[in-house]
Amino acid sequence: MILGDTPRRQRVTKLVSWGHWFAVSNILIAIVIASIYVFNSPIPDTGLGLLYLFSNWFSHIAFLTFMGFILFVLPLCYLVPNVRVVKGLSSVYAAVGLALLAFDALLYNKHGLHLSLGSAEVIRSETQNAMANFSWQQWSFLGLLFLVWLSFQLMMANALWKRIERFQKQRIGLPILSFFVLCFVSSHGGHIWADANLYQPIIKQDDMFPLSYPATAKTLMSKYGLLDYQSYQRRKELQLDSQFNHVTYPAAPVYCGIDDKASLVLLVGTEPSQLGHLSSALGLKQHGLHFDVAADQASARFSVLYGLPSLYQRALQNQRPVPLDLAQKLGLPTFVYSAQSLPPGVQGLTKDWPSFFNAVSQDGPKLAIAFVNDEQMNLLLGGDLHKHSQLLVTQMRPNQRVGLLSSIGLANNVSSHEDLLPTLMGLLGCNAPANNYSTGQSLLDPQRSWLISNNNGKLVLLDDQQRVEIDPQGNYKSFDLSSEEQNSNGLNMSRLSQAIKHLSRFAEHK
Repeated sequence: MILGDTPRRQRVTKLVSWGHWFAVSNILIAIVIASIYVFNSPIPDTGLGLLYLFSNWFSHIAFLTFMGFILFVLPLCYLVPNVRVVKGLSSVYAAVGLALLAFDALLYNKHGLHLSLGSAEVIRSETQNAMANFSWQQWSFLGLLFLVWLSFQLMMANALWKRIERFQKQRIGLPILSFFVLCFVSSHGGHIWADANLYQPIIKQDDMFPLSYPATAKTLMSKYGLLDYQSYQRRKELQLDSQFNHVTYPAAPVYCGIDDKASLVLLVGTEPSQLGHLSSALGLKQHGLHFDVAADQASARFSVLYGLPSLYQRALQNQRPVPLDLAQKLGLPTFVYSAQSLPPGVQGLTKDWPSFFNAVSQDGPKLAIAFVNDEQMNLLLGGDLHKHSQLLVTQMRPNQRVGLLSSIGLANNVSSHEDLLPTLMGLLGCNAPANNYSTGQSLLDPQRSWLISNNNGKLVLLDDQQRVEIDPQGNYKSFDLSSEEQNSNGLNMSRLSQAIKHLSRFAEHK
């Protein structure tokens, strides 16, 4: 049977056309709501990253909204002959869908999660808290807010229905469709390139939007010789974010007793003077294989106080270092001095210079860490400090060997500022594993003959013979520790893999 231009067919055609414009209107609204994801995530610092952000933002949200139209609205246009019913049900679907998008955006903003089975426990907890804290007036307000939102959808649906013939005449549907298709193709094509090249400004956006599964083509590209898969795997293993935002610290509870009668002082010089003369003058032992691996003094101060590389600075700077917090709570006076800014997490332990000098100069139990200039260093060591306290003395000279002086004998293997905090805890008698709170190790009884840290996006791997610097693309340079000259030694991939796992073990992988 050949259908003529019947009233039903005319109505269905008009409903389908209306449905497309209803979907376009809600796409624009959804894009605005999705700005919550964008403005609560780190903004890419490259042009390509920004271009991908906007193209992915527009195309992915448009795709999700249009799929809602295909699944829920389009079937109504064909199956339900009543125009009012179609507009009413479509408005309900749109109101509920956009409300869920807004809820997901707020969930992502607070917990970094999207609506899924994996986030069910978080949602249940949030719901229980809301039900316990919300009064009936607040629930009534939320219900009223949804009714207002639904009313807006109904008014928009009616306005579009009255003007559908005008929209059809303007012929702007094709440019709008072309724009979103171009964004869709460019975002997925850009992600294929970024994934193959491990381009972090794009790859780090993978989890920004809900139900996001960006295209990859590693297997296909490898099949046709466009990608060296083994080289790709090696470069991927080297990819570490410049900062870890989500960490588990400490990795396990830190329980130990300490000697609350001990007096330990760690002095870190901030000027590039030589410390060798202090060895004979104060009877301090030299530890020559000690390095400042940090990229700058702020990173070095973080590594000294937390026993961690600067990768963790953003995530932990507001949290007190677990060992210092433990020592203070167990009754050992614990304090820090620095003329430069320190992480907010240690502010409760800081003293000004006169207070610090008086407290350290007295013979009594303490754990003190100070970042001092040459004048302050000489003032502290010119008295009797070395007679009534165990000392550790080193310097901050970014990316250089600095040496370490101590009152007690330390193992003569390679070390960095990340090892100082575990060493102090060892001197206090704390037997809790350093791996629970630090990437360093106690130099009283080291278990590793190598160390790994980061420096301006590079990985730095040191052992007793050489220093290896590896960039995010897998390129590396090796330097002899004795001569400090570059050599042609190969990269030990087994050790590197082990070291990377050690370095990133506090990081949470979402």
